[in-house]
Amino acid sequence: MIPPGTRLRRALTDRPIMIPGAFNALTAKLAERLGFAAVYLSGGALSAGWAGLPDIGLLTQTEFAEQAAVLARATSLPLLCDADTGFGEAVNVARTVRLFEQSGAAGLHLEDQVLPKRCGHLPGKSVVDRETMVAKLRAAVASRRDPDFVIVARTDARSVEGFDAAVARARAYHAAGADLIFPEALESADEFARFAQAVPAPLLANMTEFGRGPLLDFDTLAGLGYRAVLYPLTAFRAAMKAAEETLIALRDHGTQRGQIGRMQTRAELYDLLDYSDWEARDKSYLGH
Repeated sequence: MIPPGTRLRRALTDRPIMIPGAFNALTAKLAERLGFAAVYLSGGALSAGWAGLPDIGLLTQTEFAEQAAVLARATSLPLLCDADTGFGEAVNVARTVRLFEQSGAAGLHLEDQVLPKRCGHLPGKSVVDRETMVAKLRAAVASRRDPDFVIVARTDARSVEGFDAAVARARAYHAAGADLIFPEALESADEFARFAQAVPAPLLANMTEFGRGPLLDFDTLAGLGYRAVLYPLTAFRAAMKAAEETLIALRDHGTQRGQIGRMQTRAELYDLLDYSDWEARDKSYLGH
């Protein structure tokens, strides 16, 4: 069996890829059926959708790893995971990598924020010094059992120290062993282009909605040299808006009939769940 990290590296080598966020196991299965090459577990989606909490570092290392395992079991797609700041210092990062590897994830990204962390597109965040983040990345690289497990370094320095500082940090992080560089909250198409020119490393772009930067299309980012593009909360936001509108209609009209056309049918759900396969296996175990 090909390890998940190897599968992710092969996907990234073949061509630039879109990586949608999967906020639960069924969404991961849907992404696989629709032909995506990988899926992503967002800390923002996990905090909000699973725990009803803001994305400010409230969830623990083991909670993240446990939910990563749920998604990894649901799909054969390689899973890239948000690991926040690594849940502590360099020694904590080492354990984080081991736990995510054991969960079946293909890789994770670490960010250079100070705890308590903030959403990368909101004010009030701070970053650790460059040497501290470099030490975390060295720990991550040294502690992975599978050399193909993917380590992504995210820098939030653009919004704190400026564009040039983000570039300098990115170069240092790549030199420390990061496989991909993830510049968070770049603010224009020109910045995405200049960052790609200035950082000679595989790059990952984040196309989160309602953020500080523009929503560039995938082909544009691929043309600039980005190997992967994240859509961390796209499906989650759409699902939550649909749920809100459906619940409002139910409350106001006393029936869900008007929403039926917008729902996944029972047949579609059972098909996605491979219900008939499970049923057939159950009958085979009983011998009839």
